[in-house]
Amino acid sequence: MLKGKKIVLGITGSIAAYKSCLIIRQLIKKGAEVQVVITPAGKEFITPITLSALTSKPVISEFFSQRDGTWHSHVDLGLWADAMLIAPATASTIGKMANGIADNMLITIYLSMKAPVFVAPAMDLDMYAHPSTQQNLKTLQSYGNHIIEPGTGFLASKLEGKGRMEEPENIVAALERFFAQQESLKGKKVLITAGPTYEKIDPVRFIGNYSSGKMGFALAEECAARGAEVALVCGPVSATMQAKHPNIQRIDVESAREMYEECLRLYPSMDSAILCAAVADFTPCDVASQKIKRTGDEMILHLKPNPDIAASLGQLKKESQTLVGFALETNDEETNAQSKLKKKNFDFIVLNSLRDAGAGFQTETNKITIITADDKTEFPLKSKPEVAVDIINQMEAVMR
Repeated sequence: MLKGKKIVLGITGSIAAYKSCLIIRQLIKKGAEVQVVITPAGKEFITPITLSALTSKPVISEFFSQRDGTWHSHVDLGLWADAMLIAPATASTIGKMANGIADNMLITIYLSMKAPVFVAPAMDLDMYAHPSTQQNLKTLQSYGNHIIEPGTGFLASKLEGKGRMEEPENIVAALERFFAQQESLKGKKVLITAGPTYEKIDPVRFIGNYSSGKMGFALAEECAARGAEVALVCGPVSATMQAKHPNIQRIDVESAREMYEECLRLYPSMDSAILCAAVADFTPCDVASQKIKRTGDEMILHLKPNPDIAASLGQLKKESQTLVGFALETNDEETNAQSKLKKKNFDFIVLNSLRDAGAGFQTETNKITIITADDKTEFPLKSKPEVAVDIINQMEAVMR
């Protein structure tokens, strides 16, 4: 999975810098092209001559390569790379990355990097466990960087490592897993619905719900990161909600009827659909053309059913297609989810309950149970991007 990949390897001032030679050898053996960038402190532990001999490339350390004005373009390297790996990454470098302190060439390249960034921390246990280091690592994760967990070799979620830099073979394996995952849905098309729907009462009022769309957007990003082409049919969400990956085509709708029509149009050409949106079951029978004025003590609003997107797609589903549903429940959770699974012809359903703290609408986290026709898997409370990974793993397992 690393053949032909262009890797920028950042080396910082740690005793673990000698292990960078082993990382370079393994990357090159697997067909990668490596460009080393080293901090001034890093050169105290390993010489650029050694690194250059391994990569067959001049090592970059300073902004200016000579006294004649020739300089290294951090922007060009940011565009050249398929990934940036910083190993070892000291507490100092991690702090600079988290806070944008561009006082050396490595940090400047990091801030210009367009490719995924992987960080392999290297320090003693107390430094790693210190709240400032932990906060800086969490900040890097929130920026989309990948922390290679010390002591596990896997991309970190809870930062429970021991501080010592992970072994070179495990660091390289983590990169291989990442690139393999990027291609697992290559060539596939996935339809995802997200957010609420608004059902108009009059020009200024509507029936809606509290859905933020965060779970649907996380699913879209995860599918796109694995190589899928994603059609994201999105109800009204905050202006801050943006699809980041270029493989995501966002289609904005407002009402359940509009979402229904887009899903019917798109689903026949899709390999999978994930129905994550919180769609209104009912809509007003009549929509007033002008703002309704207050008259009397009460107002009666007559509602009619909206078209059932899940049921309609379940009827259209071909043998080659996968359909995933969501169930947000407040009582009799599993019974209701099992019933919905069968009625809508889902391959599996993702259940979450408003009774679970940290789950449901307007949160950064979720706690789910994945239910199939003959099994169920419960997951602990996680961030929504982490939950998306669990859901897409299950989707890949059942795809035809």
